[in-house]
Amino acid sequence: MSTDSATVYFDRELSWLEFNQRVLNEALDPQVPLLERLKFLAISSSNLDEFFRVRVGALATLVEAGAIRPAPSGLTPQQQLDRVRERIARMVADQFRCYLQEMVPLLAEQGIQRLLPQQLNTTQRRLVRQIFEQEIFSVLTPMAIEEGVPFPLLANQVLSICVRLPPIGEGDQPDAQLPRFAIIPVGKSLSRFITVPSEKGLAYMQLEDVIAMSIEEFFPGEDVDECIPFRLTRNAEVEVQELTPYGLAWNMADVLRARTSADCIRLEIEQSASPEITEFLKKQLDVTDLELMRVPGPVDLGSLIDIATRRGFENLKDEPWPPVNSTEVPSEELMFDILAERDVLLYHPYESYEPVVRLIEEAADDPDVISIKQTLYRISRDSQIVKALLRAVENGKHVTVLLELKARFDEERNLKQAHELEARGAQVIYGVKGLKTHAKVCIIVRREPHGIQRYLHFGTGNYNETTARLYSDASLLTSNEDLGVDALSFFNAIAGYSQPPYSYRKLSAAPLRLRDTLQELVEAEIGRQRDGDEARIILKLNALTDTSLINSLYQASKAGVEILLNIRGVCCLKPGVPGLSENIRVVSVVDRFLEHARILYFHHGGDPKLFISSADWMARNLDHRKELLVPVESEGCRRRLLSILETYFKDNVKSSLLQPDGTYQRIRDTESPAVRAQEELYRQARETVRRMERRRRTVFEPHRPEV
Repeated sequence: MSTDSATVYFDRELSWLEFNQRVLNEALDPQVPLLERLKFLAISSSNLDEFFRVRVGALATLVEAGAIRPAPSGLTPQQQLDRVRERIARMVADQFRCYLQEMVPLLAEQGIQRLLPQQLNTTQRRLVRQIFEQEIFSVLTPMAIEEGVPFPLLANQVLSICVRLPPIGEGDQPDAQLPRFAIIPVGKSLSRFITVPSEKGLAYMQLEDVIAMSIEEFFPGEDVDECIPFRLTRNAEVEVQELTPYGLAWNMADVLRARTSADCIRLEIEQSASPEITEFLKKQLDVTDLELMRVPGPVDLGSLIDIATRRGFENLKDEPWPPVNSTEVPSEELMFDILAERDVLLYHPYESYEPVVRLIEEAADDPDVISIKQTLYRISRDSQIVKALLRAVENGKHVTVLLELKARFDEERNLKQAHELEARGAQVIYGVKGLKTHAKVCIIVRREPHGIQRYLHFGTGNYNETTARLYSDASLLTSNEDLGVDALSFFNAIAGYSQPPYSYRKLSAAPLRLRDTLQELVEAEIGRQRDGDEARIILKLNALTDTSLINSLYQASKAGVEILLNIRGVCCLKPGVPGLSENIRVVSVVDRFLEHARILYFHHGGDPKLFISSADWMARNLDHRKELLVPVESEGCRRRLLSILETYFKDNVKSSLLQPDGTYQRIRDTESPAVRAQEELYRQARETVRRMERRRRTVFEPHRPEV
């Protein structure tokens, strides 16, 4: 292997931007329904917002600190930042070209139109004026910016308006001849899009246009020279001080406050802004030309998700794929009875997440359940799972929840839920010092005639009923004794002061053992290949950045092991390089559901080992988080999991192939039938249900008297 790392690894930041380009490509694809294209455009913009807050923020911090140590790609922080900014500039240009030149005309043809003030008729103008007077004017407050007055602390990534007023023009002071400025923070309470009555379709105005129409109302007796919307992005990389006397919950509240005042790393402003307003904002926010982003259209394309997801216009959206109820979990049977008999593998969102929620709800009400232990990372608003846990406490169960407060951008919601659980009597643990708890596990302890029985759920996704309908994830439900013992040991180790075991019976856990387990699994395939046996590795991950594991995959490739990788996002491994990785194929599927499941397959001499995991192959997951690798051992579940993995590699509609130069090429096989992996997985789930329904119609089961 070459010692020049620049020839061996792709840059992490640039690889992520290529993932976001694949998201944007869905918006550029004329085969995608129009409102779905708009949704992908909005998602690509929102993704970029978070990338700025986290990754660009981290790079900016390194550059400011004078860091020069290169990344595994061989680029220094300054070189990374320069290339990232160059790539983002091209991407943003593509986003606005897509919106202004393609989306706007096509949406107008379908009756969805943004109206400008000069396009309003008398009735529409009267209604818009009424909305301004009754709602907008009552909510917003202008803030004059005068010499010596601190610039207002504006919210992160929230629309604001900068207003330029003419000079006073009186007196001999130099300031009297300078323009005056005011800021109107718009905030989040007002809708960005205001519906306007029209004869057909959807007509709307953007909030900033409505404000501009009546801007003089905020400044009676004054002329207004200019009124420009803008938005700033602050650095979200604020350090969490966990080891203070006040505890993590107290310090997480400090982090949330610190993010509101962190340095501005991006200023977005409409292209039409005058030099006077632009220079004023640059000076007040202390941003450079490199941190200034002038856009040719509305600031914050991510807000268009509101238009894309409104009810109506169903002909411009994907056909609904409602989750099916798995035939493995009949609704008339108790979850405990089902799991006592067999393991259950569910693949969401094709199969409903309801059995996972039902298991916890049944546990909350079952008089034989003694305790529930569960990790929570990102939870939904109005969570049914949290409600079930609260009910379990009220019903006298011992409930222990490890609620990770360090889940980025969900800290505030998690903190609120933690306080509510604590107030009801649940035992709440705020994660582990120095580590994020990212594992997804629920343990239910039940008293049964034969003794104590443990029922378990392991997942690749969060305990979040909302994202379970949007993300592809795997769930394993089981009553396996060894997994039960392991899960309890894992939970007790992260909940208390007990020393975590290096080796479990079946599980592997980060940060102590998981990395070694993965290395051993790869090395075993290398050994079998060298012995002349068949060897194969198939991985489905969200990200692959860990250089040690990448090197192991390179060694496997050089030994002749066939390696198939389905990596949704960042991939620092370079495939198809002669003498290094010619046996490695990397694909990425971007479609209507976000690919989130981590699934691993190792051929293992014809007796395959299959796993689901909460961990991506990244240093942060393997060394700085509590993660789990869970074996799937039931034969039916193993067959199903392998079939799911293989389906993705048949995709020739929504799959892209990673090239040795870091670009992605959409896979197009015109000679073979079109296979769209997500559509095929949904079709399989529905067909399984249909087969079971047909079987039930041909089998008559008589009611029998109760004994």
